[in-house]
Amino acid sequence: MLSELAIKNFAIIDDIRISFKDGFSVLTGETGAGKSIIIEAVNLLLGARASADLVRAGCKNAELEAFFDIDAHSSAAMSLEEQGMDGSDGLIIRRVIALSGKSRVFINSRQSTLDFLKQVTRDLAGISSQHAHQGLLKEENHLDILDEFAGTTGLKNEVRNLYQTIIPLKRKIRELSLSLDTKRKEQDFLEFQINEISDAAILSNEDEDLEKKRGTLLNASKIFEALNRSIHEIHDREGSVLERLSFLRDDMEKISVADGSFEKIAHQLSGTIFDLQDITGELRHFSSNIDLDPASLEMTDQRLDLISKLKRKYGPSLDALFDEYEAMQLKLSQTTQVEKKIKTFENDIQVFLKEIDQKAKKLSSLRKTAAKKLSKLAKNELDALEMGKAKFEVAFASQITNDSEDITTAAHEKIGPDGMDNVSFLLSPNPGEALKPLVKIVSGGELSRIVLALKAVLSKTKSLETLIFDEVDAGIGGATSEKVGLKLKQLSQKHQVVCITHLAQIAKYAANQFRISKDVINGRTFTSIVPLSHDNDRIEEIARMIGGADITDATLTHARELLGQALS
Repeated sequence: MLSELAIKNFAIIDDIRISFKDGFSVLTGETGAGKSIIIEAVNLLLGARASADLVRAGCKNAELEAFFDIDAHSSAAMSLEEQGMDGSDGLIIRRVIALSGKSRVFINSRQSTLDFLKQVTRDLAGISSQHAHQGLLKEENHLDILDEFAGTTGLKNEVRNLYQTIIPLKRKIRELSLSLDTKRKEQDFLEFQINEISDAAILSNEDEDLEKKRGTLLNASKIFEALNRSIHEIHDREGSVLERLSFLRDDMEKISVADGSFEKIAHQLSGTIFDLQDITGELRHFSSNIDLDPASLEMTDQRLDLISKLKRKYGPSLDALFDEYEAMQLKLSQTTQVEKKIKTFENDIQVFLKEIDQKAKKLSSLRKTAAKKLSKLAKNELDALEMGKAKFEVAFASQITNDSEDITTAAHEKIGPDGMDNVSFLLSPNPGEALKPLVKIVSGGELSRIVLALKAVLSKTKSLETLIFDEVDAGIGGATSEKVGLKLKQLSQKHQVVCITHLAQIAKYAANQFRISKDVINGRTFTSIVPLSHDNDRIEEIARMIGGADITDATLTHARELLGQALS
């Protein structure tokens, strides 16, 4: 459940904070006051892309923050746990959007990614806005909606996995068949290249090791002199560092007999002496292993030249060279085994084709059964929203193909990554009108009710805790708006519902109401939000929604009656 929302320096909003409750909440206010901007903020907190023009003029950053109460067994809590985050106290999401358009995401105070934000909020909230309406119009979304309702997303993923297994196998067979003759002609040249690399016997990271060795050899004399000079100063010469430190330690040990506080210093000096003795040993070891032979540098240069030549020929790096070597070996082995591979791939494909045929047919059958149920439930919801004469139907189509490159059923029905079905939602809003795609429905009021009807149906099968509606009242009024308000109230019995509305007939059903207003102060626009916790405040706002700025006794009486009806 969305509990807290804070917005700062975002569009026309300066700094507001909203505390939401369970049940049905409405946001009301004059057009342009910033209601839809609040929905946009929530959208961004759910993972939508941000842009620089969202930052309030004159500010460096926009800051958005939301707090969600989450169940310990929810997918959000499990996603947090997978990332080592504790969700027992809830989920805090914060986004900071810079003027450059870049944004940073913080989840429970830890910086995160947009992809993880989308994952963790996947089942937290769903927004129905004008954008969502447009998404509903697109037929490419209808199959996903149906699968969500039917509970067949898992089976669809199985079909997709099979499809994504078969297609590369088909491609491999085609490529192997086309290149079989070419591979045979390439065999001699491949053997030469393989032998050239193999004879070089290059070790992993050898080029880097040789470059380091070359640097050492070039400076061997200087390094040798520096090491021996250090050994001499630390240990060998009369009055060396070790000798002088030993005198100091002996002095400290003597005076510590009289004053015990110097015992610690004596002990520390002893440690330093031991460390220097170890260092001297290491320096002697390095010194004894320095190669001063000029021939070593020449051999190193020759080896580097050979490796550089092979890198230029086969790859810009040793890793690339080794990859190319392995690829050539594989290619050479395929030259003699390609026919066997083709046969093996064909046998594998036959197994997968049989499996995808069965699963695609099962998926289609389950979808068609669910489509009938969806149509019936959607029809019931439309009845409740004053569209009793409307007809809603899920139309199915499949494509017949004889192309050998396509994946098909035994009846030559084409199977794609989502199965064998093309699905579209059709509607006939009025008696006598033919069923037609939703994109042909031009009435905003009809479309808004279709969205709400489908949300009401789909919400019964989804785990979304919060449903947010923007412009659900577009193009409706009167008795229809009453039905929409009642439907939203019913939805709020199972979900937290937040709705932006201009209609009093919808707002009256809310358990919680917020008034959003816009003021201009010293030439700057400020948006504020006020929870209407007292009946008189709600009555006054409802009256404004009914009659506009001039509130009369009559509109106040009407507003009081509307609220009374909703509570009765």
